[in-house]
Order: sequence, then C-alpha cells, then structure tokens
Amino acid sequence: MLGKNYENWMDWGNNPRKRRDRLYIMAEILDVAKEGVLKTQIMYRANLSFAQLNDYLSLLVELKLLETITNDKKTTYKTTKKGSKFLENYKEIVLLLKKNDEDCVQKRGSSASW
Repeated sequence: MLGKNYENWMDWGNNPRKRRDRLYIMAEILDVAKEGVLKTQIMYRANLSFAQLNDYLSLLVELKLLETITNDKKTTYKTTKKGSKFLENYKEIVLLLKKNDEDCVQKRGSSASW
C-alpha cells in the first residue's frame, strides 16, 4: 500500500467537465482488478461501454498489465505485478502534477510575474 497521500489519487480525474484520458482509464481498470474481478464488474466500476471495455482489456492483457484467470468457465481479470508497478507510477505522477498545480496557483496569487 502506498500510504495516506495516495488515498484520493483518482479524484484528479473526477472533474465532470474533463474527459478521462487513456492512461487514467487504464489505471482505473488496474485499480478495480487488483484482487481479481469479472469483466462486468470492471465495466460498471470503471464506467465503460462493452466495446471500450474489450479494447482496454485486450490492450492491458497484451501489455501484461492484466492477466486472465479461468475457473469453472468464469474468467476473472487480475492486475499483474507489472500492472501494480504501472499503477504506483501513475499515482506518483498524478500527485506530482497536483503538487505542481498547487504551486502554480500559489505563484499566480503572489506577486510573481510570468
């Protein structure tokens, strides 16, 4: 676990006026699939259409960020170690951008001219 600083990392993309980018959606899927979940659970939790879901799942499996596990005719998707590393790095980047964004707002509010 990455600690308290990472608790609300996904809030960065929760502005309803902004579109989610590809990396954000990939991170969201990997976050949902950490413990292993069914395809429909990913679709609903990540708020994706069936077509979008299939595209992302294919990509993530191909990149070995996600693995498929088939038991009793049910296929679950689980985040791999490589996928967990991607997720950790993505979270760090989001937090870095948040911090830089806050620094910029503070500088704009001060007498800095740029």
